Amino acid sequence: MLQFFAIQERDILAQNFLLFETIKIENGRIFHIDYHNKRANRSRLELFGSKEALNLSDYIEPPKNGLFRCKIWYGESFGKTEYFRYSPRVVKVLKIIESDIEYPYKYSDRKEIDRLFAKRESADDILIVKNGYIRDTSIANIAFFDSEKWITPNTPLLKGICRERLIDEGKIIEEEIKTTDLKFFKKYALLNAMTEFKIIENGIILQ
Repeated sequence: MLQFFAIQERDILAQNFLLFETIKIENGRIFHIDYHNKRANRSRLELFGSKEALNLSDYIEPPKNGLFRCKIWYGESFGKTEYFRYSPRVVKVLKIIESDIEYPYKYSDRKEIDRLFAKRESADDILIVKNGYIRDTSIANIAFFDSEKWITPNTPLLKGICRERLIDEGKIIEEEIKTTDLKFFKKYALLNAMTEFKIIENGIILQ
């Protein structure tokens, strides 16, 4: 199975489907497709100059029962849709990893992120930091609670669709966050299209 998927991935990259969206589907419901469309079409315009909008829902036939991760690969045009049953990863411990990695678009090529993730040692995931500023984990944006409000770094690795939606709704705010600020926060939450806003109680961040 893993070998087959790796071959698929190379084929997709060879066809210039350089980007992807991960869309939550539960019991036939497609979540937040407008935000996925907005990011996909913004990326296509900025990278390829493509002004013809894609509606990703045109390429989804949502499974009727269960929780699924729908993955759509695309580039200048639509590429491929696949569905995977979803089981959330358990994350309690993050390990800080310093890196100057850049990932401004949701690229299919995640080799550098995977290389950083391999450095997590006994932690569940990594917390990527650049020049002392908090960015993201390997699979999610992050927000911190300071007893009054939820704050997300204004230096994310990728501007995720859940992060963008929660900012629009006023549920989180952007601020500069350094590693030296972590001691002031009470807890953190992970934000992505699948987990949405997942609060981690008693989480640990390893320096």
